[in-house]
Amino acid sequence: MRLLLDQFEKIACAVLLLLMTLLGFANVVIRYGTNRSLAATEELLTGGFVLLTVFGAAIAARRGEHLAVELISDMLPAPLRRAVIVIATLLSVLLLAASVWFCWQLLVNQMGNGMRSYALGLPLWWYSAALPFGFALVLIRYVQAALRGRDG
Repeated sequence: MRLLLDQFEKIACAVLLLLMTLLGFANVVIRYGTNRSLAATEELLTGGFVLLTVFGAAIAARRGEHLAVELISDMLPAPLRRAVIVIATLLSVLLLAASVWFCWQLLVNQMGNGMRSYALGLPLWWYSAALPFGFALVLIRYVQAALRGRDG
């Protein structure tokens, strides 16, 4: 169970990528075989790319591999560099917390207004349901990496 929790975002990305690849491949085969296309493919793949991006960001956050512009901070003396890193970390945590909150608000709004997707007619909130969770996961992994960086 712990392995599943520790590797959740990797498993989610692998499953999403597999499903998206199969869906894209099926659409190509059907399009070339019948001269028609699966109408919902674009909708499903777009939703998959969004989730893949969020869970991929969680993987990068966990590894401490998010992009950073270190040109200026590397030129600073050590105490000031640490202060800049702490401020940047706090601002990143604030941004991720805001992302969780705004995605939650989006989800609540979509659930309340009854909007439906254009191809399949599914409730639009189905595509957004994992976003608050995904950004919360990025936030947790980012904080874990930041604490590991200070400890180690």
